[in-house]
Parts: sequence; structure tokens; C-alpha cells
Amino acid sequence: MNIEQIKSEISSGKAVLGIELGSTRIKAVLIGSDKSPIASGSHDWENRYENGVWTYSLSDISGGLQDSYAKLKADVKEKYGISLHKVGAMGFSAMMHGYMAFDKDGVLLAPFRTWRNTITEQAARELTALFNYNIPQRWSIAHLYQAILNGESHVADIAYLTTLAGYIHWQLTGEKVLGVGEASGMFPIDTVTKTYNASMVEKFNLLVKQYPWRLEDIMPKVLLAGENAGTLTEAGALWLDPSGELEPGCPLAPPEGDAGTGMTATNSVTRRTGNVSAGTSVFAMIVLEKELSKVYPEIDLVTTPDGELVGMVHCNNCTSDINAWVNIFREFSELVGVEISKPALYDALYFRAMEGDADCGGLVSYPYYSGESITGFEEGRPLFARTPESKFTLANFMRTHLYASLGALKIGLDIMLRQEGVKVDSILGHGGLFKTEGVGQKILAAAMDAPVSVMETAGEGGPWGMALLAAYMVEKAEGESLPDYLNSKVFGDKAGITVEPDPEDVEGFNKFIARYSVGLPMERAAVETTR
Repeated sequence: MNIEQIKSEISSGKAVLGIELGSTRIKAVLIGSDKSPIASGSHDWENRYENGVWTYSLSDISGGLQDSYAKLKADVKEKYGISLHKVGAMGFSAMMHGYMAFDKDGVLLAPFRTWRNTITEQAARELTALFNYNIPQRWSIAHLYQAILNGESHVADIAYLTTLAGYIHWQLTGEKVLGVGEASGMFPIDTVTKTYNASMVEKFNLLVKQYPWRLEDIMPKVLLAGENAGTLTEAGALWLDPSGELEPGCPLAPPEGDAGTGMTATNSVTRRTGNVSAGTSVFAMIVLEKELSKVYPEIDLVTTPDGELVGMVHCNNCTSDINAWVNIFREFSELVGVEISKPALYDALYFRAMEGDADCGGLVSYPYYSGESITGFEEGRPLFARTPESKFTLANFMRTHLYASLGALKIGLDIMLRQEGVKVDSILGHGGLFKTEGVGQKILAAAMDAPVSVMETAGEGGPWGMALLAAYMVEKAEGESLPDYLNSKVFGDKAGITVEPDPEDVEGFNKFIARYSVGLPMERAAVETTR
């Protein structure tokens, strides 16, 4: 679209808004009728570790959301010389899972517990046995049951239990709903009825019958992609835009999780497709053709935004340790008087990593800023180790950290791809790990021993995916499925770059992961002895 067309769409309220609250950034993206981003705004934030819990405050949430939207408005004004007063549709997504419990007056009963917490091991284990269905520690139901096991007094007063995306949607519309993909990170979904598994709900109710509520009464209603999830209220518009310029009344899409928006943004919502999102955390999503043969604690079963079954390997740690090391190198460059931009520094170090030995020369690292359930850790300690005989070069050092960022992920993926024989026709990569052209792709292709593609649009990420889901809600034709809409109206002939696995890299990664697995007791000792 040209500038005049964009200005016309914004002025007439036809542009569509998507906002996603990630772990380190809240980003807003406005798209036009051609589905390309036309403006954006972002706000950086960080979770805090308080009283044994990774959390964000409600003021963190509202303030960050308002700032990202204000910066989006400023971007519209700067680029097009007009003000943003209304949109055609909007949708909100956020990091999945976690625990936000409210009483009947809407008061938060306990600090928001994010996906990053690994404090529900007993609850997750007992519920997995009860349901014969893997319940990860991150899931809302695990947090709820752990609070019950802990004897936390607030549980009796719960009137509404939701996730971060659900909380924001509730503030904006008054509706207590979730998209099915996000809901599948709260409680198991029946992929036939497309809502919470009724038999498991009843089992849980019997387990906790001493409480005055029933589970189905305190959890959000489940909606599918394309369904209308309410409209922006006057109070909601003021909550998002305190200036009062945003007009209420636009429809909102069902709130989704970052897994669902990642699938949408990479057009990975049909069976035998998959994507890997690699940033602060890393997760792989593969849309399954059938149920797995048994329960695996390493594999979550969630859904696409339209309710298809997905095998998910989720790891809490990915690029945080790499980022910390890059900052050390940046500090050194400043010390010796060399100015280099952060993107240029990442590129230089990542490309250097590709010159290292395929097996990293005997080095190993564990980027565990927090616990990692795949490998059995409730807490983490970033750790790097080598022997006197290791080939300790900059290339091997950086390659080690890139490999390690996918180490836990590979352990989980090997179960699906090798033990279960899950078939995948395409894998799409997106997220910060793939910003340096070709490097993240090459590493992931080695880890999976499969071709990995990155699309030109992959850098747009979750907020763009959420905007697409909102556009689908208002634009879909009668009976048009989400995959059909994405294929015909969004992706079409959009180009992507595919990297085939290098046999030498595959062999090297396998050697590295063997070293990584054998060395896990070092990480255990670090957790136990480093305070």
C-alpha cells in the first residue's frame, strides 16, 4: 500500500491492532488491509524474583501496555501525520500459562505467578497421574493445585482464574474468555468438543470438593479463532489509552498465548507443520496427526488457535545467557574505545560461532537462569565448563552457547521425532535467535536433523500473529478456516529461506548433546552449592 492508502485506512478505523506481552517486551503492531505492519510501538520490561516467585505487578502490566500503545500512536503520527482514534479490530496475547487468581470483587489474591516458575512439581506429578495426561509445572491448573497442597488461604476466595492474556482481555471488554490455544495451557482440552476436558474437570472437582467453587465456574470460557470475544468498552479504552483518544466499540478476537500467535505468524497451524520460537524461552510446536502413544512429561499437549492437537516442547531457558555474554563483550569494546552497535556485535559473534568445531571443541554450557523441567531442575544456575584439553576459542565458545540454548529442546524433540515417529513436512523458525541471518537456522537444523525455514515475515513475531487472528475474525468468509485464510489472504507467495541440515553439524550436535547430558550433575551441584 502507498502512504495515502495507509492514511485512509487508519483515519477510517479499518486498521487492525495486535499487542503481545512477551517476557522482556510488550509490542504493539498495527496492520493494514494487505496484512503488512504499518506502525508499531514497544515497551521493555523484566520480571522480578520476589519471595520465591517470578512475577510482574499489575502496575507493570498496565503501565507497560499503555506505554507500548502510546509509542504506537506516536509512530502513526510521525509516519503519517495523523492521529490514531479507532481501529477495525484488535487482539491481545501474552506469554502462556501462569496463575492469576481474583476474588468476586476483582481483587488479585496472590502475586501473578508466571510461566517461569518451577514451584509446582508435586501438583504437576499428582495431576499427571490423576488425568493420565501430562500436566506441566507451568500450567494454571498445576499452580492452583499446588496452592491447595500448600494450604494457601486465598484459594477458598477464588472467583476467577485466568492467564495474563485473559486478564488484559477482561479489563478491556469485561468478558471472561480465552482462545482455545491459550486455554490449553491452563487445563487439558478435548479436541472434539474444543473446550476443557469434561471428565478431567470432574475428576479435579472431586479431588478438591472441600472448596466452595467448581472448576468450570472459575475458569474462562473457551473460544475458537474467528469467534467474536466481545467489544472494547469505554473503561477498557481508557485503560489502554488514558489520553481518551481511543474510541470504544471495536470487536476483540479471543485472547491467545504466544504459542498460538507464533503458529499463526509462521503459518504453522495445519497438521505436519511446526515452528520453533526461540527467545528468552524456547518452544517447539508440531501439529499432530494423532495422539501420542503414551504420556511424556517432556511433551505438552496443547492446541492451535482453531483447536488442532499440538505436541509442544517448552524450555524455560534459551537466549538469556547468550545475551549476558554479549553484554560482557560490549562492555569490553567500550573499555578499549571501540564503538559497535548491539546488532553488529551479535552478528559478529554469531558468524564467528559458525567457524567453530562442529562439536564445540569439548566445551559445554547450561543457560539455566531458572529451572528446567525437561532436565529435572527446579532452579537454575548459568554454567560454563571446559577441560584443560578443550579447544577454548571464541568461535567454540559462542557455538557452545548457541548449541546449549537448544539443548533441553533437543532432548524433548527427540522423543517426538525419534521415539514417536512424528512426521513434519516443514519447520519454521522465529524469534531473537534467528535475527542473524542463517546462524540460528543452521543450529536448529543440526539439532533437529531437518530442514528449517525462516520467512521474511518471521521477524514480525507474536503481535503480528495476534493482529492476523483479529483480522481473520472480521474478514473471514462463511466457512473459511484459519489455515485457508492464512494461505490465501496472508502468506500466499511470501518467500522464505530454507537451510538443510549439514551432516557434519548434525553429528557435532549429537556429540555435544551427549556431553551436555552427561554433565548435568555439574549443573545440579551448582544449584545446590551456589547461593
